[in-house]
Amino acid sequence: MTKQYIEQGKTIGIIGGGQLGQMMALSAKYGGMKVIVLDPTPHCPAGQVADDQIVAPYADVKAIEELARRSDVLTYEFENVDLKALEDVADKVSVPQGTNLLYTTKNRIREKTFLRDKAGMKTAPFRAVKSQADLDAAIKDLGYPCVLKTCEGGYDGHGQLVLHSAEDLKNPEVAKIIEFGDDILEGWVNFKLECSVMVARNADGQVAVFPVSENIHWNEILHESIVPARISDKTAQLAKDDAVKIAHAINLRGILGVEMFVTEDGDIYINELAPRPHNSGHYSIEACNFSQFDVHDRAICNWPLPKIKLLSPVVMVNVLGQHVAGARKLTQEKPNWHFHDYGKAEIRHNRKMGHITILTDDVNKTLKEIDDTNVWRDKH
Repeated sequence: MTKQYIEQGKTIGIIGGGQLGQMMALSAKYGGMKVIVLDPTPHCPAGQVADDQIVAPYADVKAIEELARRSDVLTYEFENVDLKALEDVADKVSVPQGTNLLYTTKNRIREKTFLRDKAGMKTAPFRAVKSQADLDAAIKDLGYPCVLKTCEGGYDGHGQLVLHSAEDLKNPEVAKIIEFGDDILEGWVNFKLECSVMVARNADGQVAVFPVSENIHWNEILHESIVPARISDKTAQLAKDDAVKIAHAINLRGILGVEMFVTEDGDIYINELAPRPHNSGHYSIEACNFSQFDVHDRAICNWPLPKIKLLSPVVMVNVLGQHVAGARKLTQEKPNWHFHDYGKAEIRHNRKMGHITILTDDVNKTLKEIDDTNVWRDKH
């Protein structure tokens, strides 16, 4: 059913009700679609803007079947989707993204192997780690510094640890990660900055690629995205070309976030893939002619894909739990800033609660303006 064109007025079913699902749903509603969300939390962010919400655990087979029965096309807003459940309903509803994309990106060894062997990309050197002996051998092979990660389940720095020397092996987190039993050790890439590219592809093989975003992280959590990235035109084109190659190699449907390292020489190393809209693409809501959510919805419905234009340079800054109070005060002081609040019921430290988009003609001035508010001074 992947070639099926889903016309206006039909229903998109979204597995997951967080902020990505919310923005996906808003875009779908603007585009004339109906939306049903599956999420265990009543009145979740996506549920607040959808036509309906099925309140049930993601692993509830009956709930997935109900979502499939009531939808014309299924999509998801996070990686931890039950692949078998998706396969089981694929004969009842269009599941254009299929399961191969999720299967590949759910596991870092599979993902890195695909990127290197199938897509022909440069990646950090890596070794599979299932025991302390494996880790010792991998460190001997790759050297310090290196990064130990769980192969599945980690996000925003969870389940990963940078090892600078043998002294770091005494960190209790190392034993916790090893206990997980399915890990990866990655060699260090001496990068100048981190970037990402959002790329979308539909069933007809049409591709839409977004500008390169320069990403600044604090404590492994995205803090700011700067678009266009402060790299050469040649490097930016290389980054976009790599994203398009990956989209074709994985037979993409929908949108994909391609996270990259850029070296001092302008080389690109692919770090990770996100098989969904991505935090670093949020700037596109205000700064592009079509947002990443618009394009994702079009791609899964097999609509023709537009050529993406950046309408203005832009800075996006995340609002975590510890920034909420300060950011809300700024609504009274910054009339030209675009404030997004995800409507989450509980404010928690380091939890993504919203973001702010600032269109600008002077990126450095805007970065200073953000810093001068003192709202984001606390990096912890």
